[in-house]
Amino acid sequence: MSVTVNGIDELKKLAGSDLGTSEWIEVTQRRIDTFADATGDHQWIHVDPERAKEGPFGAPIAHGYLTLSLFIPLFTELLDVQGVTTKVNYGLNKVRFPSPVKAASRIRLVGRLAGVEDVPGGVQITVDGTIEIEGGTKPAAVLQSLSRFYA
Repeated sequence: MSVTVNGIDELKKLAGSDLGTSEWIEVTQRRIDTFADATGDHQWIHVDPERAKEGPFGAPIAHGYLTLSLFIPLFTELLDVQGVTTKVNYGLNKVRFPSPVKAASRIRLVGRLAGVEDVPGGVQITVDGTIEIEGGTKPAAVLQSLSRFYA
């Protein structure tokens, strides 16, 4: 379920609001392998399913940065800001990876619009995000993301 706002003034009114929960997405071995190819990180714990079965997690796991990169498509399910000319990722304040994401697991995002502050030409939003693992007791990632929206 997506919250849609039209313009910066409506976005400001959402400050402090829960944005809800995204749909589940599967983190397949193919997605992990593709990320490994894109980044050059072919560590066996990610890309060698047979060896990873004997490793500390009993299966291949997604790269932490793969999990983090999935924040954007998951977040776009939660908030749709219309009536702006430009949307940019500004960075992160904090990121932690409390639990690995095993291949074939499903993850989703729970988001909260922690803050909206003025910047020249627009606003900067702070989003508190938790990426959950289906059936897991700990989240895959806990983060605070910054984005900018320009009028």
